[in-house]
Amino acid sequence: MTLAAAPDLVTATSLAAAQNENLAEISNVLIYSAMAVYTLAFFAYIAEWIFGSRSKVARTAAALTPRGEAAKKAPAVTVRKEGGTAVLERPKVVVRAAAGARDVPDGPGAHGGDEQGDLFGRVAVSLTVLAFLVEFGGVLTRALSVQRAPWGNMYEFNITFTTTAVGVYVLLLALKKNVRWLGLFLTTTVLLDLGLAVTVLYTESDQLVPALDSYWLYIHVSTAILCGAVFYVGAVGTILYLFKDSYESKLARGGKPGGFATSVMERLPASASLDKFAYRVNAAVFPLWTFTIIAGAIWAGDAWGRYWGWDPKETWSFITWVAYACYLHARATAGWKGRKAAYLALAAFGCWLFNYYGVNIFVSGKHSYADVGMSALTAIGF
Repeated sequence: MTLAAAPDLVTATSLAAAQNENLAEISNVLIYSAMAVYTLAFFAYIAEWIFGSRSKVARTAAALTPRGEAAKKAPAVTVRKEGGTAVLERPKVVVRAAAGARDVPDGPGAHGGDEQGDLFGRVAVSLTVLAFLVEFGGVLTRALSVQRAPWGNMYEFNITFTTTAVGVYVLLLALKKNVRWLGLFLTTTVLLDLGLAVTVLYTESDQLVPALDSYWLYIHVSTAILCGAVFYVGAVGTILYLFKDSYESKLARGGKPGGFATSVMERLPASASLDKFAYRVNAAVFPLWTFTIIAGAIWAGDAWGRYWGWDPKETWSFITWVAYACYLHARATAGWKGRKAAYLALAAFGCWLFNYYGVNIFVSGKHSYADVGMSALTAIGF
C-alpha cells in the first residue's frame, strides 16, 4: 500500500463508521416510533373491549343448565312464518368439548358482536400491523448497522423477540384464526418489554465477541426467539383459560357474576377452546425447541470444544425442555387435563422466562453476552 492510499483508506473507514452510526440511530427512532404506534393500538383494543356490546350472562348460563331443565324451558326447534312460508329455526349448535369438560359456546370476540366495537377492533389490528412493520424496520436497520444478525445482546434479543411475537399474532390473523382477543394482552406485554429494552437493556451497536461470530448464531438464536414467541402466545392462552374456567365453574354452581369482568369473560372463547388452543400452540413448537437445544450443543462443540458442560444457559434450556415435555405428556394422561396441566404449562413458561432474563442478568457463565451485568442491576435498583 502506498502512503498516498493510506488517507483514502482512513476516509473510507470513517465514512463506513459514520454510516453505521446513522443506521443505528435510525433503528432507535424506528423502535421508539413502533412503541408509539403500539400505544395507539393498545388504546384501540381498550376501546374495542369497552364499547363493544356487552353479552348477557344468560348465554353461557343457558349452556351450563342441566339438559333436562333446558329441554323443559325451550323446544329443540321453533317454527315461525314469513308470509305464507313456514321457517324452521334451530338453536345455536354448541360443539361438545373434550370428555369431562363443559359444553359452552365460544364468545363472539372482544367486540361482542357489536359494529362499533368491531370497528375499533379493526383499527387496533391495523395499528398493530403498522407497528409490527415499523419495529421490523428497526430490527433490520440495527442488523445493517453492525453487518450481522440483530441478536448479539439482550437489547437486540428483546426487540427481535417482540417483533416475532407480534408476527406470530399477525400470521394467525392472516390464517383467519379467531385470535383477536390476544391483541390487548399482546400489545400490553410488548410495550412493557420494549420499555425494558430501551431503558435498562439498551446497548450501543457493536461487533460480536469472537465466540458468537458463527453461522450458528443465525440458526440457534433465531429458533430460540421463534420458540419463545410461540411459547408466549401459548402462555397467554393458558392464563385466559384459567380465568374463563373459573368463570364457567362459578356459573355452573349457580353463581351470578356481574360487572365489566363478566362482559370480558363472555366475549372470550370457551375455556375448552382456550385450553385446546394453548395445547396445540405448545405442542407445535416443542419439536423446534428440541432442535434449538441440539443446535446449541453443536455450536458449543465448535466454539468451546465440548457439546455440553451444564452451563447455566444450557441447564435452564434443558429444564425448560423437560417442563414442556412433562406438560405435553400430562395432557396425554387422563388425570392431567384442564387446570393441573395449565399450571404445569405456566411453570414451563416461567422456566423459559428465567432462562431469558434471569440467566443473562443474574447468573454468570459462558453465555453471558447480554452486555447488561451490573449496569442493568443498578438501573433496576439492585
